[in-house]
Amino acid sequence: MHLIDLADAAGNRCVVRVTGRYQPGVLTGHDILQADVLVSASFVDARLEVYLFQQDLDTWQADLTRLAPGGSASVGGDRGLSLGLYMHEDRTLSLTLQDPDRLSLMLEIDPPDTWIREHQGRLDQVRETWPSEVVETAAMTYEWRAGCQG
Repeated sequence: MHLIDLADAAGNRCVVRVTGRYQPGVLTGHDILQADVLVSASFVDARLEVYLFQQDLDTWQADLTRLAPGGSASVGGDRGLSLGLYMHEDRTLSLTLQDPDRLSLMLEIDPPDTWIREHQGRLDQVRETWPSEVVETAAMTYEWRAGCQG
C-alpha cells in the first residue's frame, strides 16, 4: 500500500510503499511498519528500506495538514533514511532523500493540485490496514490495547 506516491509528467517519481508490520505479534515491534522507498528519475532508480513508527505517521499527518508554499513535510529522519518535501511558491515540490550510508538526492516534482488530499486518504488507508495496537504504559513497558491480541 502506498503511503506516498508523487509523480510528474517529466518522469520523476517517489513512492513510499508500506509492506507490513516489522515484527507482527511482538509487542516492541508490532506497531513498527516496514516500507520501501522507490525513487526514479532520468539519473536514478533506487529502492531503499525505511521503518515507520506511529509517531512518523502522526508527523506526516500534521505536516500535510499545514503544508503551504514555503513549508515542508517529512518522513523518517533521526533513524537513518530521511525523506523531505519543500513546497515552492508555484506549488512544485523539492524532494530530498538522504540515506547516510547509501544515497543523497534532490528531485523537483510538479504533482497534481489534488496530491495533498490524495495523500491524506493514503495515510488513512495505512492506518486502517495497520492500526496501532500497542500501548507504552511506562518507559519501555508495553501492552496490547484493549481488544487487541497481536
